[in-house]
Amino acid sequence: MQKEAIFTKAGPVQGAPYSPAVKVGDTIYISGQVPLDPTTGKIVEGDFEAQVRQSLENLKGILGQEGLTLDHIIKTTVFLADLNDFAELNRVYGGYFGGVRPARSCVQAARLPLDARVEIEAIALAK
Repeated sequence: MQKEAIFTKAGPVQGAPYSPAVKVGDTIYISGQVPLDPTTGKIVEGDFEAQVRQSLENLKGILGQEGLTLDHIIKTTVFLADLNDFAELNRVYGGYFGGVRPARSCVQAARLPLDARVEIEAIALAK
């Protein structure tokens, strides 16, 4: 098995002990994306919707480096700081995926990195 790390400006802080994404064959495993603005290195300002959008844009950025889109995602896991944001998550998230939407799990976490309100990880197929 050959693993290839995928790095991006939207990825973890330099020196963090993980890869933003790892490609194995045609499968890409994308680490959880918090709403980190790649230009500032800080959580985006704004409401929950802004955080969901930035997390999804970070996923798009990683996939784009591989010539892929969100349509290549087959599974996501969403972590919410507050499950009361579930309906708002669905409203924003639904606008990013058309056709066959990825399978998804959604859970509430006690606390997310950088006190984000959302984190989204994904698995994509590069076919």
